[in-house]
Amino acid sequence: MQNKYPLWKYLVLVVLVVFCFIYAIPNLYGDDPAVQISGLGTTEANQDTVNTVKTVLNKASLSYKSLQVEQNNLLLVRFADPAVQLQAQEYIKAALGDDYTVALNLAPATPRWLQAIGANPMKLGLDLRGGVHFLLYIDANAAIKKRIQDDLKEIGRNLRDAKIRYSQLRVDPNGNVDIAFRSQDAMEAAYSFLTGHYNEFSFEEKKDNDQYHVIGNLSPAALTTERQAIVDQAILVLRNRINELGVSEPSVQQQGQDRVAVDLPGIQDATQAKQIIGGTSTLEFHLVDNTQDPQAIAAGASVPAGSALYTMSTGQPILLYDNIVLKGSSITSATSSFSQETGEPVVNIRISGSGVSYFTRITAENVGNRMGIVLVEMKTDSRLVNGEVKSSSRRIERVISAPRIDAALSNAFQISGLQDAREARDLALQLRAGALPAAVSYLEESTVGPTLGKVNIQKGIHSVEIGFALIVIFMLFYYHVFGLIADIALFLNLVVLLAVLSLLGAVLTLPGIAGILLTIGMAVDANVLIFERIREELRNGVSIQASIYAGYEKAFSTIVDANVTTLIAAVTLFSLGSGAVKGFAITLTIGILTSMITAVTVTRAIVNLLYGRRELKTLSIGINLAKLATRRSRAAEQSTELGRQ
Repeated sequence: MQNKYPLWKYLVLVVLVVFCFIYAIPNLYGDDPAVQISGLGTTEANQDTVNTVKTVLNKASLSYKSLQVEQNNLLLVRFADPAVQLQAQEYIKAALGDDYTVALNLAPATPRWLQAIGANPMKLGLDLRGGVHFLLYIDANAAIKKRIQDDLKEIGRNLRDAKIRYSQLRVDPNGNVDIAFRSQDAMEAAYSFLTGHYNEFSFEEKKDNDQYHVIGNLSPAALTTERQAIVDQAILVLRNRINELGVSEPSVQQQGQDRVAVDLPGIQDATQAKQIIGGTSTLEFHLVDNTQDPQAIAAGASVPAGSALYTMSTGQPILLYDNIVLKGSSITSATSSFSQETGEPVVNIRISGSGVSYFTRITAENVGNRMGIVLVEMKTDSRLVNGEVKSSSRRIERVISAPRIDAALSNAFQISGLQDAREARDLALQLRAGALPAAVSYLEESTVGPTLGKVNIQKGIHSVEIGFALIVIFMLFYYHVFGLIADIALFLNLVVLLAVLSLLGAVLTLPGIAGILLTIGMAVDANVLIFERIREELRNGVSIQASIYAGYEKAFSTIVDANVTTLIAAVTLFSLGSGAVKGFAITLTIGILTSMITAVTVTRAIVNLLYGRRELKTLSIGINLAKLATRRSRAAEQSTELGRQ
């Protein structure tokens, strides 16, 4: 029978609607201004930390909504007022000292029972939530110069292996490779060897007094490729750092030849953001220098040339050669685990690239000796000077382990000597993020405050409300009860859209709100096509039930065609666009798919429930069936009369 749905279809729709309501509701609760407290190193936020923070806030007469330890030993203090939040951060920082990170945050106010089932609000973009914006300069020139210096060392080793003697290797002030020889034969042999093995360089022979030189420089094409590769690697590392350290939905994009724009939504503390961007660790592997007593050098004796004095994690001095056997940039994988032999925490390292063969050869030549593993960290310090916060970066180096080399090491090995499992996890996380290929400096720094975000959110919500209200009024006026059904489906479409965006963890921006508003209009288009088709069938004298059935069946292909073409455009925007364009494309794409469900399936279910299974004489769809029947009757009479004549 036409216009009937079985019971199971209604049950599925009810379950779907209830499910979407549950996962859309968290977006109504908003955020609480919060102060986030986490320990550094082995320090953890515990009950003593809670008591200290409570005492500090009570003494300062700063009221808070809640104070509790969250997952991962994170202490979160929620406030009702952003002004109180800022004051509280200063007092808490002063009370806890350097053992803790005290950062501003916006914590979702979603009830616990919703969070327990994974119902969380949508993430808000920088234009809505507020956050930090940086414009970074990537010093590719310095990195290229360092690359040339590394190539020069390799050139020297290869010339020695080829039995070609040279008197001097250097990089001249112009950044060119300069290799000096004492004979013309050696110069010509080196020139022939280098032009055959180093295609990225352009070499020329030159005689200067009684010395012969081979001068080499990177070709323009190689310079351009190397510069872009450095910027691309820097962008990748920055994304890895921010993603690994838990900043949601960052935006890292190249601007110009050597600049990178970084947007961190939800971060209010610019100093903390700098620590996230610049604080990732890397490793350096050095052979241990056993020719001198490190205790004597620590007591004041001179450091031998080619070596440097370091400090172990235990506080003991150790002497290492300056030559780096392996760099952290060669690390492709780092995971934490426990040693099967000793049970102590370790980090499993896997390396790749051109440095593997050199690392294997050096370790094979030094079996029985020790190798120092140096953890290098860039730490940003902040201090209050004349009422202003001043930040400075410093390089921290410590030897986390100096194990004996028992055999030649290949592309996979373990790092031991760590304090506990947490340090192993943190080190693995930081090593996975990688090291920047070039120095980074800050050209611009700005903070988008939550006040601006609230204004944008209010404007966006008002635009959706006004657009929704106008569409509701129009549909009611033009299609009567069917217009009301379309309005219910439109509301459900908005609920389903919000639920899907929340479940996917999508980032909502102002262009995204524009996409939602466009989706509302497009969802109504489908109902207009259906309702107009029903009215056309009624005008043609088709029965009411048959008209309803034909309206949905015949309009469906048109609706699919219109939505598919729009969907193709939305997917293209998403794949090729970035930033605001991608935010618009996400909401438009999901909105098209949800509107197909609500505008067709939901409205038909309601229509079938109200009008199916019974005989109908009238239909409230903005057309007077009685007048229509009268017109058809008069037309029939006139036709009959003309036929008689």
